[in-house]
Order: sequence, then C-alpha cells, then structure tokens
Amino acid sequence: MGEAVIWWVRKDLRLADNPCLAAAIAQGGPVIPVAILDPLHESWGAAPRFRWGLGLGRFAQSLEEIGGRLVLRRGDPLEILTALSEETGARKVLWSRHYDPDCIARDTTVKAGLEEAGLAAKSHAGHLLFEPWRVKTKTGGFYKVFTPMWKALRSTDLPAPERAPARWPAPGRWPASEALADWALGADMRRAQPILESHQRVGEAAARERLDWFMEGPVDDYDAARDIPGQDGTSRMSPHLAWGEIGPLTCWHAGLRRREEGSKGAETFLKELVWREFAYHLAWHTPQITRENWRPEWDAFPWSEEITGKVRAWQQGRTGIRFVDAAMREMWVTGTMHNRGRMIVASYLTKHLMTDWRVGLRWFEDCLTDWDPASNALGWQWSAGSGPDATPYFRVFNPVTQLDKFDPRRLYADAWIAEGKAEPTETALSYFDAAPLSWGLSAADRYPAPVVTPEAGRKAALEAYQGRGF
Repeated sequence: MGEAVIWWVRKDLRLADNPCLAAAIAQGGPVIPVAILDPLHESWGAAPRFRWGLGLGRFAQSLEEIGGRLVLRRGDPLEILTALSEETGARKVLWSRHYDPDCIARDTTVKAGLEEAGLAAKSHAGHLLFEPWRVKTKTGGFYKVFTPMWKALRSTDLPAPERAPARWPAPGRWPASEALADWALGADMRRAQPILESHQRVGEAAARERLDWFMEGPVDDYDAARDIPGQDGTSRMSPHLAWGEIGPLTCWHAGLRRREEGSKGAETFLKELVWREFAYHLAWHTPQITRENWRPEWDAFPWSEEITGKVRAWQQGRTGIRFVDAAMREMWVTGTMHNRGRMIVASYLTKHLMTDWRVGLRWFEDCLTDWDPASNALGWQWSAGSGPDATPYFRVFNPVTQLDKFDPRRLYADAWIAEGKAEPTETALSYFDAAPLSWGLSAADRYPAPVVTPEAGRKAALEAYQGRGF
C-alpha cells in the first residue's frame, strides 16, 4: 500500500458522493478519518453542536461497518493534524471546502501551517454543486440576483456522484481517539435534548431513504405543498445537506431525473438547491452578508438590538400570533422550522417588532439543527429587506391572513399550540416539556394577547421606512 493520508472530516458525514473521500482513497494508501472539535465548532449554537454530534456518531458506525474508524480529537486543528501526521507517517491532509468566512479563515491558517511543516494540504469540492468563483455573469462578475443565476444553471450537465467504498483502506494500527460521549455536544440542550433527539433523522442511509420517498411521489406536488406547513410535503433534506449526510449531486441528479420524467415539482426542487448555492455564492463574494447589512444603506435604519419583553415573547413562541408561535415552538421541539414559517417569524421580528435581523439570526444559530451559516444569513436579510433579492420594505407579511391562506384548517397551529385546548396534541404538549423551567410556561396558561397586532406592526414599520427615505 501507498503512504497514509489524513482525511479531515467536518461537515461531510457520508461515504457516497464525496469527492474528497474519493481523492483520499485514490492515493492508494491507508486513509485515516479524523474529526476535530476545534474552537470554531465550540462556538456553534447548542442545537448545531448537538446535531453534529449525532451525525458523527452515526458516521462512525458507517465507517466501522466497512472496516474503518473515525478518530476524534479536540483542540487546535493545526496542532492536531501535525501531531497525527507524526503518529501515522501521513504526509498529506485532505478536506472538503467550506465557503463561509469563518471556515475560510480557519482553513487558510491550517493550510499555511501544514505546508510550513512540510506537509501537503489540499481541499476538495463537494459541499456545493458549483464552486462560487466558477459561476459568473455574462460580464464576468458574480450574481447579485437569484433568478438570472438559476436560469444560467438550471440545465447544467453535472457529473454522476462518486460511489461509496465497499471496504476501507485501514492502517495497520489506528491512532488513539477520544470518546464522543466525553465531548458532551448535547449538554447545552438540557431538558430539551431527549425530545429534540426523538425528531431527528440522522445519517446517510436516513437521508437517502427520505430522498427516495420524496422523489417517488410527493415531489410532484412540491410547488404548492412546500407552502403548506401542516402537510409533509417537503424533502426535509436541509439537515442532511447541512451536515453533509447527503451530497448535493445526489439530490441534483434525483431531481433532474424526475424533471425529465415530467414532474413539475422537480423543477422547483432543483431551484431550491440552487437557492442554497446562491447563498454560498454571496457568502464567498460578499462575506459581510453573514454579519452585516448586505445593502449598506440599511446601516442607518433604526432597528432595535435590545432583547425586550416582546422579543423574548417571540423567542418563546408567546407573541399571541398563532403562525409565529407555532413556528417558533416547532423549531424548539424539532430543531427545524417549515420554510413558510421562517419567512413569517422573520418578518414579524424585523417589521412588526422593529428588531434587528441579527437578533433573529443568532437565535436561529442556537436553535436550528439544520443551521447553515450562508442560508441562515440570506434568509434573514431577504426577510428584513436588507439583502439581495430582498422582500421589498413595503411587503409586511400579515401573519394572521398568512395562516388563513396556508393553514385554513389549523392543522399546523393546533399541532404546536396547546393553550385553550381540551385535548392538545402530543407535539403541542411536548413544547412545555422541552422549554426551560426558567421560562415558567405551562400548557394550562391562557394563550396570550398579541404583543403587537398585524395592523399596528405594519403601520409602525411603514412609517419608519418612509421616515428614513426608503
């Protein structure tokens, strides 16, 4: 066998459709997968850390089934990778590229340090369908509007996904590994952890099973069903894509096959995949989008950054607006939120409550198990009006009429709101089992009056926009 190679595993917890893994195996020697709990991972919110931990555990099992092993280390990635090279004799380190500014800063430092130590370091594509710097407008620039980018990419011929290895090229002796349980990645979930865990589908096999189910029928109605929060009408690929439990090429080719077979919903599914690409396209070319107003004129807008009682009610799903509260409770219990709900709660926070979108961004960073830095930022700035392809400032979603339109039978609202119900649903009650005791919430409480009514919120928001010349 050839020389050993270290594969630095991050958010690519899969064996198939993994170009970096394929490149590592192609070296011809043993491949040593290592996952590192580094300072960047430590800075993630509670739900992302918890979900990454579940993914690591399931991926370790997948490796063991074909003779591999996942080595776990905690600390500075440059120090760990250098030490692991000395332990194993590996002279090359490979990893899958990420494109948000925090990951780029870390990876640039690690690559420079490895090369200074005389080691080869190479990153590979795989987290996206298209490298952000390769997608260009007709004039050679980057896309600032989604629709032209979609039109340019919708019929792109992409290679077939890499197959999973049948056997692992193992070293003669594995390096020592820390125990995943000792990392306690779910500790900050506290009493919500077992409830949240019961709602997770984890791992490559689960991702592929869900994708196959979706493509066998539900995708046909996706164009309309994706807006109905009380219906299981979406692919639910977001956690699997976020943690790399399924590759974007796998999703693309599945959707492409169904589109060629005449499924109209498959076109919308592919479009949503490119929306994810658009988020990373912007994060690469304009990294300030993850923390600053993409449109600088919004820097002067009088949003509040204070966590007021109204904002706290928004966080706790106690605004008195059923669509908002149902969505916020769904996120607390399951770690995800229906996309229509994400638009509604973001609009309510930034427009009705006149609160800075970054307050919501940080709350989502802490609560979402499908948290993705680029998509999260683009979604919040779209809703707030400060980003590219933004909802216009004068579009203030009315959360009451939105519920009437998309949940007329109140299936979604009843699934998550228990107060005032003689027989609340199990999911609605589970919210109170998952909520922190310090919040002092009970299903027996009276459902609150609106902290801000749709009419009053819209009026105040429009006055603020017009007063600032927007």
